[in-house]
Amino acid sequence: MTLSDFDLQTLAQARRLLENPGLAVKLANVVGKPIEKGFEMLPPRWRDQVGEITHKALDVALKTALVSMRERPTAARPRMHKLAATVSGAAGGAFGLGALALELPVSTTIICRSIADIARAEGEDLEQPEARLACLEVFALGGPASSDDASETSYFAMRAALSRAVSEAAEHLATRQATDAGAPALVRLVALIAARFKIQVSQKAAAMAVPLVGAAGGATLNYLFIDHFQEMSRGHFAVRRLERKYGAGAVRRAYEAIKPSPAP
Repeated sequence: MTLSDFDLQTLAQARRLLENPGLAVKLANVVGKPIEKGFEMLPPRWRDQVGEITHKALDVALKTALVSMRERPTAARPRMHKLAATVSGAAGGAFGLGALALELPVSTTIICRSIADIARAEGEDLEQPEARLACLEVFALGGPASSDDASETSYFAMRAALSRAVSEAAEHLATRQATDAGAPALVRLVALIAARFKIQVSQKAAAMAVPLVGAAGGATLNYLFIDHFQEMSRGHFAVRRLERKYGAGAVRRAYEAIKPSPAP
């Protein structure tokens, strides 16, 4: 099937969102120096613990945010979730980098709720395990990283890399009334997503390591953090909505045919 002109415009906007500058660029604009400088300020033990903190945050989000979502067709409320994340960031910023282990599970749960809210507004049935797991996928779609290649299909490549784990986890959830985060299929999926989400968490930690960030800075960083993943969500679920309408193959071909947006 051929996409209509309106849906092609929707797909082009989704691509622009998914190809937005990485979180590091946005954080650096606020911090006022390259994120790499912030990494140098991180204590070695924190660099080692980022992976553990990230995995715990996703586990908490899986157990609390997604299982409580219900199918209520309604417009998304990104501002409400941004406010909640900003408040969380202010509290974390007031206590500095040491509060990351406590603050990140809270902010990640808020972000996950916002992702699910956007998914529902795009027509996803959150009663279906596959739709809920698509919400978790967003944490792996954190935008271009410095280690990424220039492939025009990096978004689809990431989805392909997760597809088997998502399928196995969805099959498990289909036989359960509630999310069992300890199931091997879910453990594997969360581990794969955490490995990617860790990049963004490390960038946030590096920004928090800059002296004098404080409560106001922490609030700003969290605002940027959730705004980044809300943009990824709008792009991701717009693509999925078009796939339900036209088929995955047609949407991918149209996506690849769109001329890449020039770098800002």
